[in-house]
Amino acid sequence: MPKNLVCALLLLLVDFNGCFTEGINNNTNVSTRPDVVNIASILTFNSIIGKVAKIALQAACEDVNSDPTILKGTKLQITLHDSNFSAFMNIMEALQVMETDTVALIGPQGSVLAHVISHVANELQVPLLSFTATDPTLNSLQYPFFVRTTHSDLYQMAAIADIIKYYEWRKVTAIYIDDDHGRNGIISLGDQLASRGCEISHKAPLKPLATKTDISNVLVQVALMESRILVVHTYPQYGLDILEVARNLDMLGSGYVWITTNWLSTIIDISSPLPSKTIDVMQGFITLRTYTKDSKLTRKFASEWRNMTNYGLSTFCLYAYDTVWLLAHALDSFFDKGGNISFSKDPKLQALPGEMLNFDSLSIFNGGKLLLQEILHVKMKGLTGAIEFTSDKNLLFPAFEVLNVIGTGVRRIGYWSNSSGLSTITPEKVNTKPSDHQSSSSELLHAVIWPGQIIQKPRGWVFPDSGKQLKIGVPNRVSFQEFVGQSKDSDSFKGHCIDVFTSAVNLLPYAVPYKFHSYGDGVKNPSNTDLLTLINSGVYDAVVGDIAITTNRTRIADFTQPFIESGLVVVVPVRRSSSSTWAFLKPFSPLMWSVSGIFFLVVGAVVWILEHRVNDEFRGPPKKQLVTVLWFSFSKLFSSHRENTLSTLGRIVLILWLFVVLIINSSYTASLTSILTVQKLSSPIKGIESLMMIKDPIGYQENSFVRNYLVGELGINSDRLVPLSLPEDYEKALKDGPHNGGVAAVVDERAYIELFLSSRCEFSIVGQEFTKNGWGFAFPRDSPVAADMSTAILKLSENGELQRIHDKWLLRSACSSQGTQFEVDQLELTSFKGLFLICGLACFLALLIYFVLTIRQFTKHYPTLAESTGRSVGSGSLQTFFSFVDKKEETIRACSKRKYSEGSSSMMNGDDASIDNYSNKRDFSLNASK
Repeated sequence: MPKNLVCALLLLLVDFNGCFTEGINNNTNVSTRPDVVNIASILTFNSIIGKVAKIALQAACEDVNSDPTILKGTKLQITLHDSNFSAFMNIMEALQVMETDTVALIGPQGSVLAHVISHVANELQVPLLSFTATDPTLNSLQYPFFVRTTHSDLYQMAAIADIIKYYEWRKVTAIYIDDDHGRNGIISLGDQLASRGCEISHKAPLKPLATKTDISNVLVQVALMESRILVVHTYPQYGLDILEVARNLDMLGSGYVWITTNWLSTIIDISSPLPSKTIDVMQGFITLRTYTKDSKLTRKFASEWRNMTNYGLSTFCLYAYDTVWLLAHALDSFFDKGGNISFSKDPKLQALPGEMLNFDSLSIFNGGKLLLQEILHVKMKGLTGAIEFTSDKNLLFPAFEVLNVIGTGVRRIGYWSNSSGLSTITPEKVNTKPSDHQSSSSELLHAVIWPGQIIQKPRGWVFPDSGKQLKIGVPNRVSFQEFVGQSKDSDSFKGHCIDVFTSAVNLLPYAVPYKFHSYGDGVKNPSNTDLLTLINSGVYDAVVGDIAITTNRTRIADFTQPFIESGLVVVVPVRRSSSSTWAFLKPFSPLMWSVSGIFFLVVGAVVWILEHRVNDEFRGPPKKQLVTVLWFSFSKLFSSHRENTLSTLGRIVLILWLFVVLIINSSYTASLTSILTVQKLSSPIKGIESLMMIKDPIGYQENSFVRNYLVGELGINSDRLVPLSLPEDYEKALKDGPHNGGVAAVVDERAYIELFLSSRCEFSIVGQEFTKNGWGFAFPRDSPVAADMSTAILKLSENGELQRIHDKWLLRSACSSQGTQFEVDQLELTSFKGLFLICGLACFLALLIYFVLTIRQFTKHYPTLAESTGRSVGSGSLQTFFSFVDKKEETIRACSKRKYSEGSSSMMNGDDASIDNYSNKRDFSLNASK
């Protein structure tokens, strides 16, 4: 491709032979640091950017040449060429530059010509630097000698995509010039939007050099589209024409959002002050401007700029200035590394046929590769900030200002950088981790004044005058038409599901034109599963109605967030339970009554054992003690016992038992109150479990998923299932019962059953829901609309609209005043098992401690007691122990003290006799000695 293009360009020299200056010699060598280095630039002098770029390039060359430290005596000589808005002249100027000893070319202004001239630069190895060609594809390996000294449109489009995402719009219309610059920029925008879940819904290309009539034809089509988010990517000289035509078409008012690339900020910066007629057409626009950090160097240049020209200072001026300095630093490094400025003939050009071609006019720059390498390795501080290239030849730290056009100027509403995204803080102050910054503040941009002088964020879409409508399938139900039903007099639909869908669509950030299509014969309810399969076949684009979300259905389509929570329930006929003579026994189950009675007796016996030896109230004849135990046990139920407890263990047991009695008493009172005061309904079927155990017929809604669930998941025989269509069929089948051709119960979704029961109080739901699901709207797999509709449904739930729609269609109060409830369940032992366990354990431990202490006491006092009773130690030990236990502890202690006192007196008398005997013997011995 490069060879063919070079050949084509060289053929142009046939008609322009002699127009160019004489070529250099076959192989020209110059000293390592020549006195002058030639560079060139191709600009369009009369363009908005060309006017100021020319001044900036010349100023940069003067400043470089006046600085002896940069090129060490070598001067830069720049030759400026005017393309005069002509692509052909651009090519001619480029060829003219290439036949002189120029080491680098700055330009061209446009990306289209940059593509063309890059092929020539590749062939002749002359670095091509551009501060205005922003087409992202110029960074490809196809153009190794192209160096962009500004930021690629890739980052500008990423900034616009973040703005779209921030304002929660999903679809945009792109208006652009249909050339390399416009097309490739919009392709990048599409990629960036797609990565954020957004899209370009309509592309509106303008041909190059389009007239206002051409622009008008394109904008008329744009006005017919649903999206009101318009992104304009063009050149400054065409941008104002687009805005003028838009004003004539009344497209600058409220409801529209105009977002432009940096061409608009360039016009405002350079041409300020703008005429009022011009500034009026851009009110409320959002535009971008390349961010440059404020520095002393920048302020100094801005001051000098005001002395050089009356034009405003644009970021393109700063990048033009920095481009010259970048090239100067690269040349300085080039010469330091021994680079020479020399040229040689291209053997490919020598081989071209033709006698009239001037082959000597174009030569290869021998040091081009080294110079290119040095350019890409430059690290410097310029007017635009730090200048350094990445491995893919992009400048580091891309950042933009986000501007809002207000009045006669612009207002900065935020920043965007590649590292931190949108922010109200300057990029260099934002943490390099965008999540840290964004989590600290939900306001990523300041408030915007939109077209039409409105502050509220525009919705961003309208229902289009033209465009494809979504074909939405709606089941034509014959029953429960409160959910969804077709009007008899028209093809329109109404119902709870329809209202939820239309309300959710109105909350979407883009338009969704649609049309409902009836599905079903109107005689019986259609199968929703069959309806969903038509989405995959392309018959419908979505399905709206009472569509239950089941596992099998999620394999067919994507569902939105459920707008009704539902599950399968069992409804049965119920009879009213009247109070009976023995109603007071109903709060507790028989087992509960039995265990409670046993514990009353056990606790009474335990307390009697613990108190018998220390408390006179628990002593006496056996008959009296038996009566005491019974009275004490059951009187605790009413806290009316007269006996006091004296032992520590008895008090502990009693406290725990009183707590248990309190809980049992309270539970009994509450349950009995409910039984006697609340109207009760009863049925032999208690839920799905009891329904599965019998063999009676079961009703279900015809063509619903219930049949497959009962047969496939619960294993119910299909012969038991009876399809029913209308609520009246439900009522008749339930009243007839299983023995008269009816059914024992109906299984259906709660939403239907609640509507059915709202006017039929003789039926009731029994048991719990045995499935958990909901209703949602169905869309094709991976449809982005499904996710957006889910968000809209959540908003309806949060703002209360979902409940208002429910109350409008489904709120019925025919039976609510009767306050019917299902039969109250008896309290089972399971609910109190823990209490009884704690109390039983306390009784056991108390008895264990009591008997340990008693046995210890018995062992200590046994000999004394045995002697006092006249029995031997080995005979009647058990009777002796029972006799010991039966005695009052106070008596045993008194007896022990008396025996102890008698034993002590006997020992003292024996001691006195021994002393007297010893004294007599001593006296006798003394007398004998005398």
